[in-house]
Amino acid sequence: MTKKRGFASMDPEKQRAIASKGGKAAHAKGTAHEFTPEEAREAGRKGGQAAHSRGTAHKFTSEEAREAGRKGGRTMRGMAPAAQG
Repeated sequence: MTKKRGFASMDPEKQRAIASKGGKAAHAKGTAHEFTPEEAREAGRKGGQAAHSRGTAHKFTSEEAREAGRKGGRTMRGMAPAAQG
């Protein structure tokens, strides 16, 4: 068995803090990658396919799926939330 070294051996919270600083620095410097909507869609599609093939994808209840659809629809139309009733 190989022992974890360096970044991999750190506490996950410390890894997250260091990665966050790096991301903020890259954005401030203007060298960070920013996804186009098409790239983001493709990345999400690939991640979803991988999760489904591993059996780790979130299983939505019908109510969760309805709410996600409502949120997406409002976002796409740029509308304020509809009145509940």
